[in-house]
Amino acid sequence: MFKKFSHALIEKNLILMGVLSLITVSIGGLVQIVPLFAVETTIERVEGIRPYTPLELAGRDIYVREGCYTCHSQMIRPFRDEAERYGHYSLAAESLYDHPFQWGSKRTGPDLARVGGRYSDDWHSAHLRSPRDLVPESVMPPYAFLDRPLDYRDIAAALRGQRAVGVPYTDAMIANAAADLEAQARPEMDPAGFAGRYANARQSAFDGDGRTVTEMDALVAYLQMLGTLVRFGDVTPERVRQQ
Repeated sequence: MFKKFSHALIEKNLILMGVLSLITVSIGGLVQIVPLFAVETTIERVEGIRPYTPLELAGRDIYVREGCYTCHSQMIRPFRDEAERYGHYSLAAESLYDHPFQWGSKRTGPDLARVGGRYSDDWHSAHLRSPRDLVPESVMPPYAFLDRPLDYRDIAAALRGQRAVGVPYTDAMIANAAADLEAQARPEMDPAGFAGRYANARQSAFDGDGRTVTEMDALVAYLQMLGTLVRFGDVTPERVRQQ
């Protein structure tokens, strides 16, 4: 009788049912999520992963600002067809310093997780300026306006913000953020200091013009590092599922 009465009371009281449902879902969520904070291998540690350089971080912000993620995912699934087309399946560690990450389930264009180094800087710049000159069937809009100067006055603040959410930028990286950004796009400027702070980061006049640091420089620098940090031959392979 009591069990029947209690159940009927809950079903007739929307507020009570909502509160009890919320408590139930919260307990279930905590049971699944909380243990992950105590597991060292929740995200595997892979050698080579580093924070974005200031120029790459600025390029990533442009990538997000222009909505590139709506057509290009950065998540290669562990399936044979994906591996044959794009390369090694994506690792969680590759998104360790992404806020937010660029995974996705929709691709109007190709996945970009391994695009770094596949094309030259000149190709990327030309493709962004006029996509159909290089890929006639492309539906991508032109981004020639990215040849304008990059506003990086707040780049040190951007690195501080990233550090606040766990990206391991050092005090030296933050203090030299603007100089490192310029050094990557204009290699003749203090390459030693930049290279010491960001191992294996490429320096180049990414847009083909080393006189001014542009938004094109930043976006191409970001694209050119995607998928280049990890030596996948050193990663313990996982059997790729057949489809």
